[in-house]
Order: sequence, then structure tokens, then C-alpha cells
Amino acid sequence: MQQLNWKGVYPALLTPFTANDQVDLDMWRTNLAAQLGAGVDGIIIGGSLGEASTLTNTEKKQLYDAAREFLPKGFPIIVNIAEQTTRDAVALAADAESWGANGLMLLPPMRYYADNAETLAFFKAVAGATRLPIMLYNNPVDYKIAVTPEMFEALLPYENIQAVKESSRDVINITRMINRFGGRYKILTGVDPLALESLVLGADGWVAGLVDAFPRETVAIYRLVKSGDIAAALKIYRWFMPLLELDIHPKLVQYIKLAAAATGIGSEYVRAPRLPLEGKERAAVQKVIDDGLATRPQLPEYLHLPATAGV
Repeated sequence: MQQLNWKGVYPALLTPFTANDQVDLDMWRTNLAAQLGAGVDGIIIGGSLGEASTLTNTEKKQLYDAAREFLPKGFPIIVNIAEQTTRDAVALAADAESWGANGLMLLPPMRYYADNAETLAFFKAVAGATRLPIMLYNNPVDYKIAVTPEMFEALLPYENIQAVKESSRDVINITRMINRFGGRYKILTGVDPLALESLVLGADGWVAGLVDAFPRETVAIYRLVKSGDIAAALKIYRWFMPLLELDIHPKLVQYIKLAAAATGIGSEYVRAPRLPLEGKERAAVQKVIDDGLATRPQLPEYLHLPATAGV
């Protein structure tokens, strides 16, 4: 079984498209360069923010290959699994392993409200079919299926299920998981506007969204918190909050793509049935972005900061 640290900032990367709806690998590399320069600890391909439901497996492989070629050797690449059937989820997990991926992010069954037994059977089938480390995605707000502590108890024998992307909006879950399982499961916060609070409570990492447009600010907050400088992290976080709240809207893909276009490391193009923003909605989101850019803070030097076990 492979090992993965599951600590730090893992961008849930946008999938850039061209005007004629092809994967834009040039813009993909532009964003990868910004993420790498900012100090992220790994990347996630084909997540919800990456418009996973509209991508073919061939396109996911294109993204993976371009990232693997561009990034330093051994840099962690996580492939998202969000399939409608157990068979397809198992097949994509096997494909990702054959590509050389370092881990998987695994969502519950999509388009079907699975009960606890069905959800566990789904997770166990995928975990049993791969040696790759797995991070489960707990987001009952958007996907209506909660992965409870009792379910994590049942998954303890599956050693490659190592982490959870905690997006329930209930930060108490972090303490519940630590109290019950100690360090058995790494916890990564998955809700941008709750990130600092979650990191202070003991989350090991941050699966981030606005990092796609503002990678340095995202990594700075993480490293400042983990080095114990909460005051410096909070100053950036308070500036960042109106932008971070773009992550919890149903049109988060369009909103964050607009932000990434504004910072020069993304484009607005989305894949139908999503449509680009228009009119008053676009103007309102653009104002949030413009206001943030106009007051963008000077960041302290953060790349050298050690993460401590004390926070």
C-alpha cells in the first residue's frame, strides 16, 4: 500500500476549457505553475470544482499526464472518483493507479441516495480494488449522504482509507473524529469559509477552492496557523472571507473561474449545462473580486514556516 502525508493545502483544481470546449492544457499549466510557486502540497484533479461530471476519463487522463509531466517528480496528484456506479468507480480507481496517481478522493454514490449500508459497500468495493491511499469526501449539504463516525468505525480495517475531506459545515465533527480515532484518519477541511477555524481545531489540511485564484494567500493562512501565528493568519483570512464565500454557492465553479480569470491564472469558460455568468449576477461577483484585488494584502514570508504539532 502506498503512503501519502495528507497534510497541507490540496487545491481542488478547476478544469480550464478553450472557447471551443476543449481542455485548455496551456492554461492548466499556467495554474499549476502558480500553485507550485505558492507552496501547495499536492493537487486534486477532476473534483466537483473541476466539473468532474462533464469530463470524460480520456480528458481526466490528459489532465493527469500534463500535470505529471509539469510537476516535480513525486509531487502528489490525487484523482477524484465521483461515479454513478460501483463498477465505474472501481474501474476509474484502477485506471488512476495504472497512471501513477498518488491517491484518490472518493465521493459517495452519485445520483442515488444510498443508505449507510450501500454507501459502505461502495467505499469498501473501491478501497478493496486499489492500493492507493483514499480520502473520503463527507459533504451531506451538497450530496445528501453523511459519512458518520460509525461508518468510519466500520471502515477501520481498510488501511488505505486514510483521510476525510470534512465538508459537513459542522466543525464539531473534527473534534468528534479526533476524540474517537486519534490520528487514524487525517482530516482536511473542505469548506473555504470555515478553513481557519477548522485548522485551529486540529484539521491536518485544507482541500481549497479559492486557491485556484489566490494560491499564495491560501497557503499563507495554512502555514501561519500551523506555525502558531494565528493573528497574522486571521488578518489575511478576514480580508479573504468575501472571496472565500464564493466557494459555498451552487455556482461556485463559475464564481471561482471568474476569480481565476481576474488573477490571470484561469479563464471563464465552463462546460454546458453550466453557462457563463451574465448581467447583475456577474457584476455582483466581479465586484467582490475587484474589491478583494483592490485591498489585497502584503503577505509575510511564509514558505519557510514550519508546521508544528501544537495547533
